[in-house]
Amino acid sequence: MCFFLGSGGPWVGRCGVRARVSPDTSLLNASSHDNFWQRSSPNVHRQASDWSESGIPSRRSSDKEGRHVSAPLHEQLYERMLSRIRSGEWPEGERVPSEQSLIAEFGTSRGPIRQALATLRAQGAVDGGRGAPPRVKRMVPTQPFQTFISFTEWALSIGSTPGQRVIEAARRPASDDIAAGLGIGQGDPVVEIVRLRLLDDAPAMLERSAFPLDVGRVLLAADLDTGSIYQTMTAHGLAPTRARHLFDAVAADPLDAEVLAVPLGSPLLRVRRMAWAEDGALVETADDRYLPTMATFAVENTSDSRSALTRETGRR
Repeated sequence: MCFFLGSGGPWVGRCGVRARVSPDTSLLNASSHDNFWQRSSPNVHRQASDWSESGIPSRRSSDKEGRHVSAPLHEQLYERMLSRIRSGEWPEGERVPSEQSLIAEFGTSRGPIRQALATLRAQGAVDGGRGAPPRVKRMVPTQPFQTFISFTEWALSIGSTPGQRVIEAARRPASDDIAAGLGIGQGDPVVEIVRLRLLDDAPAMLERSAFPLDVGRVLLAADLDTGSIYQTMTAHGLAPTRARHLFDAVAADPLDAEVLAVPLGSPLLRVRRMAWAEDGALVETADDRYLPTMATFAVENTSDSRSALTRETGRR
């Protein structure tokens, strides 16, 4: 597992497992790159200015005066190679074509090819180096940290199919942790929902969420095996507009291990979340546990702007 700060929210046999949880037990314990180089259909004609000298479609942007500026060649090569990996044209585990063959194919020099391959290595798309030929690695989907969207919307944004399986949905008195997370009194009624989240039919994350009763009633009446919690909340004017996320690593507990089909104690990426509605009311507290092979989180910042990401000690 890794934080990409420099491998989400998120991401079957055994999916029908039902967990027994006693009423007084808390369940909360413990954009993808554009494929700019896609081949156009036979009836579509490109202008000559849309192509670089190497025969690669130019990714163009505009400068401050509105003039078109092509992306550097090595960036175009990187995008094209990345698209081949994502499409399966370059399968996982296979060797990347040699530098000589890439030079011949793209009609360019060795420098841009090596820069593109270096970027692929840095992004975790290929491995190898120091004389070892690069091989294609499995691409772990990345969710931008600064983008607040639901798991369903994120999955769709990367061209994948989201899914979910409800493990439990129940009304019960709030435990100490949930009461603190929602800013309510201990024992106040809440709705707790546990779901297995799927990415292209593969288990990706176990989601434990708790909601105030007014929000939870709406969700209990919805079909959460096929619908999105956030879309349902939005449709009822309860959409979160702000959230706080805490990231850490935890060992899989018995429920995690059973539902995610991993050995007990396996490392999981945990994201704890508190979400607020536009009026400032807390509408959700959650504990999401991701398989580290299925999702990563990324944050980008610049020297002239502050990031919303902060570091906190894991000590209590």
